[in-house]
Amino acid sequence: MRQPNDIQRDEKSIGTLVELTGVFEGIASMRIAQIKNQVLQATAFFNDLWEIYSQLRVDNLFRFGRSQDSDKVLNKDLYILITAEGGFSGDIDQRLVKVMQQTYDKDKHDIVVIGHHGAMQLAQQGISFKKYFKLPTKDKNINVSPIIQYVQQYQKTTVFYQEYVSLMVQDVKRIELSAAVQEQGKVSDGQEKKEIITAENTIFEPSVYSVIDHLERSMLQIAMSQLILDSKLAQYASRFRAMTASHEKAEETKGELRLEYNRAKRAIKDQRLKEIINGLRKAKVAA
Repeated sequence: MRQPNDIQRDEKSIGTLVELTGVFEGIASMRIAQIKNQVLQATAFFNDLWEIYSQLRVDNLFRFGRSQDSDKVLNKDLYILITAEGGFSGDIDQRLVKVMQQTYDKDKHDIVVIGHHGAMQLAQQGISFKKYFKLPTKDKNINVSPIIQYVQQYQKTTVFYQEYVSLMVQDVKRIELSAAVQEQGKVSDGQEKKEIITAENTIFEPSVYSVIDHLERSMLQIAMSQLILDSKLAQYASRFRAMTASHEKAEETKGELRLEYNRAKRAIKDQRLKEIINGLRKAKVAA
């Protein structure tokens, strides 16, 4: 049996782990609440843009803000992978890469990666990518303009991202970026309309097509930002789940060590009591 001092030292170390996992669990929970609020604000802004855009466009085609220079589009599709920056997101990044590989063809697709962990996953599997971006550390005013510049160069863009289903469930999803914009637009279409905007009652500078392109780029940026936020939300939920499991396991281990410590102390006391009793017996016999 181990000595009580050794057990107590281990219990103290586990106690530190209990405190740390509790702190990280609380931070993840706070970040989840903050990101949810940012998504709601971005959705409200998107609805305003979509209302203007839906009144101006003459057809249902989404041109990614390139109606005036569509001849520059590459004859390939773009895959965007949104992954974690670090390696504390569990196995969801590996799952995301596997889903992407099911349809990936190096001759037909180029890849842009957001998040260092995803870039490492691709590199380990020998899959090349066009560009790597760091996952934004902040949740407000995310600059996705460099990513949208890549999007505008391709016929179609598919985004692979982590979806927040619930605090304990996160899933891997794929969506065409233009479809993501259209999907949000459907929600906006169901809301009460304001004053109709037309070329007759509004002046557009330099032209209505330039304004439409600007609106499409802006909505792409919002949609891309929300997909990044949704991925971050899933990552924080995954981290919260991992920290919760670690916290519970650490508390359980601490309880087991406390029990072992008490048993070790009791065993020492019992051994000393036996030694005293045996000493008294020997003294009695000798007398």
